[in-house]
Amino acid sequence: MGADVAARLVTVLSPSSGSEDRATGLAPRIALFVVAVVFAAFVVNAFQYVVEEGATPARLIPAGVCLALMMVLQLGFFSRPGAAVRGRLGYAALTVQALLTFVPMAFYGEAWTGMPGFLAGDALLVLRLTPGWVAFAAITAVTGVVQARLTGIPLEIAYIVNLTVVVGLVVYGLSRLRQLVHELQEARREVAGLAVARERLRFARDLHDLLGFSLSAITLKSELTHRLVPRQPKRAEQELGEILEISRQALSDVREVASSYRELSLDDELSSARSVLAAAEVVVDVRADDTELPPRVRTVLATVLREGVTNLLRHSKAEHCAITVSRAGGSVDIEVVNDGVRAAVPTDHGNGIGNLTQRVRALGGTLTADADDDHYRLRASIPLDTADDDPPADHEQARRGPEMAPRRSFLITTAVFTGYALNTSVFVFAAHLTLPSRLVVWACVTGSLALMLGFFSRPTAPVRSPLGVLALLLQVVLTYLPIVLFQNPFLGLTGFLAGAALLVLPARFGIPVFLAAVVSAGGAHWVFGGNTINVGYGFLVTINHGLVVFGLSRLRSMVQDLHDARTDLANLAVTKERLRFARDLHDLLGYSLSAITLKSELTHRVVCRDPERAQQELSGILAISRQALSDVRAVASSYREMSLDEETTSARSLLAAANVNVVLHLDPCDLPPPIRTTLATVLREGVTNLLRHSNAENCEITLAVTEDRLTMEITNDGLLTTDPDDGTGSGIHNLTARVKDIGGTLQAGTPDGTTYRLRAEIPLAQV
Repeated sequence: MGADVAARLVTVLSPSSGSEDRATGLAPRIALFVVAVVFAAFVVNAFQYVVEEGATPARLIPAGVCLALMMVLQLGFFSRPGAAVRGRLGYAALTVQALLTFVPMAFYGEAWTGMPGFLAGDALLVLRLTPGWVAFAAITAVTGVVQARLTGIPLEIAYIVNLTVVVGLVVYGLSRLRQLVHELQEARREVAGLAVARERLRFARDLHDLLGFSLSAITLKSELTHRLVPRQPKRAEQELGEILEISRQALSDVREVASSYRELSLDDELSSARSVLAAAEVVVDVRADDTELPPRVRTVLATVLREGVTNLLRHSKAEHCAITVSRAGGSVDIEVVNDGVRAAVPTDHGNGIGNLTQRVRALGGTLTADADDDHYRLRASIPLDTADDDPPADHEQARRGPEMAPRRSFLITTAVFTGYALNTSVFVFAAHLTLPSRLVVWACVTGSLALMLGFFSRPTAPVRSPLGVLALLLQVVLTYLPIVLFQNPFLGLTGFLAGAALLVLPARFGIPVFLAAVVSAGGAHWVFGGNTINVGYGFLVTINHGLVVFGLSRLRSMVQDLHDARTDLANLAVTKERLRFARDLHDLLGYSLSAITLKSELTHRVVCRDPERAQQELSGILAISRQALSDVRAVASSYREMSLDEETTSARSLLAAANVNVVLHLDPCDLPPPIRTTLATVLREGVTNLLRHSNAENCEITLAVTEDRLTMEITNDGLLTTDPDDGTGSGIHNLTARVKDIGGTLQAGTPDGTTYRLRAEIPLAQV
């Protein structure tokens, strides 16, 4: 019965470790080996008890069939990641498991009392929280009652009850842990996709805040200077000097946005706002308290000011504007009020008020934008006590998130190893030892458990080092000392020693030491007069417990490794997006801003001696600045002429970062810009939907050219779990419209019920 239990414990542990290992690429082989050996040991041990009570075909054949079915159910369904355990199929499987547990118990008696632990753990997996724990407790109680009726021995009752609890928790915990790793993989895929999406939004917001204001100011001042050149050349020269300063600052902003670093000066923004509003013939009143502010607060307040002034210039006909920065108590306030009331107050100006509200809220503040009959008011208030102490919510979540899986794996490992130690304590009571002898055994058992939990199974412990070898030698002493002193092989945790050997030593040494521990356990039972069942128990329990120790310890390490690896992949995906965006900024805006700067310098030199030439140059500056404003919106919204080759490279990078195997089949073809951009958009949308809304592991991207049509197809094996057209992006409907605009068709769906396909077809007549 003890080996029966040990085998069961291992059975549950092995699948879990296997799933975790899969994340690192080593797992499938380890999982297959551990699960096969453990279940084989479990079946053999359980079958031994049946044979011992009577080796007749009528007893052996039904027992073998039941054990095989239980093994298939546990390994192939209940403990398998992704299995639909909470549903009709789960209820049916749980019913079959209950029948396989309790019906044979009526025929095999005590030989079958180690089996209900599987049912208890599976009940937690299939049923909801409260019903699951009620069923768990009921199964445990029934097992105790059955054992009481069979033998009535308190120690055996306690052993079986503890066994059922431990095995049930192991089944539940490790099955959930396997699922947790599976969910973690999906979460990291989502992180990779969302990290890029968040990076795009951040760039768009910075473009709007930094360059939108600058280019609007250049446009406005150029129009004013164009009017001043014939009448007031000196004033025009002064305005040109300011245009030069703004354009140079805008060039610096482009570099800072591309390099992901900038810090705004509130004083500079106040001066710039005063100058720009004066150029727009708006009477401005600026009142600002002289106070030192934390950099993050100062930057957000400067951004609020930019947004208020930009919206005033673009969306109102104000004649007066009041800007107030004040500090009251533990907060700082900024208010931008103007008399250019709009008929309807928008809640979002492009990337404006909505993103601005998020920035202010990230510092614990509030932002309001409203209008009354006479004035439009933009107001932000930020507390000073939390602004620099608390990290942003998304960063805090990123910092806390990875702790969940390692913590849960630690709790499961602790529960399992402690359960093994408690079962050994039952043997201590049954051994009829004196109190001092029992204390010696318990000290050894406690020391072995402490070594396993505090060192061997800890992910950061230097197990493969001289310290690890010393700890292994100490484990040898703690394992064999009670066995030798009291000539009782049940008093040593040989499985702990076997598993620790696999963790500490290289495989060429660890496996022989593992096997030596197994042989010594069985040999001890033989030397001290054990029967065949006991000798087999020694072999099997050491194998099972050793594999459990190794599997769970590796499991904890792999969970942490998986977290770290996924974080690195997400960061790499963001870095790639930053590089793409920096290139777009350089290509689209660098030229425009450089041209504005050069023309402004030229105009500044000729404005007094050649007004006509100055006006011509100013007309050129106006045209360039307006085009640059359009470019800002194009880059921010990603609706620009896109490169299909670049999108293909980006898709490969993002899918690899999300641990999705990608296969590309692209026929060479020369496409006009509108079609190339549309296909690039289809590719981006398909990859984005895969990352956000599916559980794909494989993706195939095909661009095929036939005699009459061009076809792009994106197929993946992760059926969409949510609707991609939920309003958060372009969506399938908008994408269909874009493909239709160039004469093509778009189809999205699951043609065979197992894969999701996004397919765009364009007649070659349109190419």
